[in-house]
Amino acid sequence: MREIQFREALREAMSEEMRRDEKIFLMGEEVAEYNGAYKVSQGMLDEFGPERVIDTPIAELGFAGLGVGAAMNGLRPIIEFMTFNFSLVAIDQVINSAAKMMSMSGGQFNIPMVFRGPTGNAGMLSSQHSQNFENWYANTPGLKVVVPSNPYDAKGLLKTSIRDNDPVIFMESELMYGDKGEVPEEEYLIEIGKAKVIREGNDVTLVSFGKMMKVALEAADELAKNGVKAEVIDLRSVRPIDFATVVASVKKTNRIVCIEEAWPLACISAEIAFHIQRYAFDYLDAPVQRVVSRDVPLPYAPTLIEAILPNVQRTLEAVSSVRYK
Repeated sequence: MREIQFREALREAMSEEMRRDEKIFLMGEEVAEYNGAYKVSQGMLDEFGPERVIDTPIAELGFAGLGVGAAMNGLRPIIEFMTFNFSLVAIDQVINSAAKMMSMSGGQFNIPMVFRGPTGNAGMLSSQHSQNFENWYANTPGLKVVVPSNPYDAKGLLKTSIRDNDPVIFMESELMYGDKGEVPEEEYLIEIGKAKVIREGNDVTLVSFGKMMKVALEAADELAKNGVKAEVIDLRSVRPIDFATVVASVKKTNRIVCIEEAWPLACISAEIAFHIQRYAFDYLDAPVQRVVSRDVPLPYAPTLIEAILPNVQRTLEAVSSVRYK
């Protein structure tokens, strides 16, 4: 099977869907003439023209609102935020318009649109450009929230998201756009809300999503050197969350560590911890452990970034704490 980059998988997903349905269009800052800030939309302007690949001003609230209006009138927009940090400028349209419109209209208006772009730390970009809002959006009824970890999932999940009749938040990572992975040439879709067991094991469950899957898998490799077999689960989406797969794993391993880049209060791993104690409490041999970012804004200095973000060493320490209670 061929190997392509994460950005290429996203481009293929959008281009294939735009060829399939002329109602789909892409809109955002630098998506057209500049070929995308991260070259995700490279070449799409040439193929689809300026009416379907649309450059916008630096005005997230404005073009997010245009997207909602377009969706209400039968189109299927893909709105690219240069980073989800900038989605805060548009959050009123995302939360109060896109997410609520079907309910507030009594089912008269579906909002079939995708808000997509990079999330989380991307290197030395400091506090205002290094935040994770997956849990913010996952807290909102009416939205689906997808966070892929590899090119295969990115393509299959984005195609499904574009076809969905409800608004989808599709979160990527700047640090993963160049990652390569096997992606088939034939069409495929991946259902939203179905986690994937990446690696089977009996000793401890590691749960993560997005680029933190790299930490989980590297930690699993280190544990295997010492004879510890970790079961690794990729959530793929955080609204809905496939709790059933996680609970089934904990019933087998009796221990769980959640790895997540967000701040600790009310993050996705906190919700997972609640469900485990609710539905698998009698199977636990140790308390649920979380490896998350320290509870501070992310600074610029690389040494401080390393100290604040989840990493393999902190994950191994968390596993040790649940293994030897």
